[in-house]
Amino acid sequence: NIVKTQKGIEEDRKLIDETIAVLGEFEQGDLCQRLNLSVSNPALMQLKEVLNNMASNLENNIDNVLKVLEQYSNYNYLNKIDQKGLKEHLLKLASGVNNLGDSITQMLIDNKTNGLTLGKSSSELLLNVDKLNLSSNEAAASLEETAAALEEITSNVRNNTQNIAQMAKLSSEVTKLANDGENFANQTTVAMDEINNQVNLVNEAISIIDNIAFQTNILSLNAAVEAATAGEAGKGFAVVAQEVRNLASRSAEAAQDIKTIVENATIKANQGKSIATNMIGGYKELNHSISQTINLINDIQNASKEQLSGIEQINDAVTQLDRQTQQNASIATQTQDIAIVADEIAKLVVSDVDAKEFVGKDKVKGKDINKSKEFNNNHKEESLDSPFINKKSSKRSEQSDEWENF
Repeated sequence: NIVKTQKGIEEDRKLIDETIAVLGEFEQGDLCQRLNLSVSNPALMQLKEVLNNMASNLENNIDNVLKVLEQYSNYNYLNKIDQKGLKEHLLKLASGVNNLGDSITQMLIDNKTNGLTLGKSSSELLLNVDKLNLSSNEAAASLEETAAALEEITSNVRNNTQNIAQMAKLSSEVTKLANDGENFANQTTVAMDEINNQVNLVNEAISIIDNIAFQTNILSLNAAVEAATAGEAGKGFAVVAQEVRNLASRSAEAAQDIKTIVENATIKANQGKSIATNMIGGYKELNHSISQTINLINDIQNASKEQLSGIEQINDAVTQLDRQTQQNASIATQTQDIAIVADEIAKLVVSDVDAKEFVGKDKVKGKDINKSKEFNNNHKEESLDSPFINKKSSKRSEQSDEWENF
């Protein structure tokens, strides 16, 4: 019995040593080791069986975790660890790995969603940039033509302004000449009045001469009568009386001729005075018309100056707008390049996510980009005003937030 007992103790000791060695391997992480010795002690055999079962369970559970993690390392996140029958640390380990898979799956879903959304946004952006580029180029061409036309109009208005100033100067000279003509007509009227006065004096003198001739004629008749009465002694005196009578007749005829001439001169002087009076009235009307014309020219000159100033301001604004449009066209081209790069990045993100296996991969869709649609509709209906610019700025801000979240 002693020998048998001693032999049993030695067997038990060997099993215990093997157990210590195996547990030491367990401590180092080797779960493949098992207890192989058999003893007659039922308690130790039961302990052996429990330890081997524990090792097998741990090895199986760890293998399951390693298999899933290996699948994860190969970008396959479809499988999960079965948590049935697990407790405490193993349950926490399995839950942690499954949660990791869920987190990675959700991240991939978000990445694909963002990639698809970015793809839609970049496509929409490319479309809008193409439209903007086309519109900018058309606007730039139109503005160049408008600027050239405005420059020509500005030159014409400037020439018109100079011509109007010259017209105003000429009108002033015409006014001076018209005033001089009116003064000359007034002087002519005064001269005609003086001529009439002198003619009247001549008429009076002619009347006196005519009267003298008449009286002389009577005296000659009386002298002829006296000579006839005297007879032979009065013949010489009769001859003298006849000559005096002839002179009186000739004086009367000359006075009559002068009177006729003076009357004609009076008629002509009156006609000249009437013409001069009409000239004065015409000059007054001419001065009035010229004055109105000068006022109108001054108004046109002032309006032309204001028009020239306004057109020059418009010309400057169009020139500045043309430069801004050229800058917008350049920015649109740069934005197009950025949109192309963003589209390539979006496709790369989606392609990279599609290369991985995870739950719900084929059901992922991009987010709706309704704001882009609204942008397109508004772009068709609205002009480039400040509300449009605010909407575009808001859209850029929201896209920046999406990028930041991504």
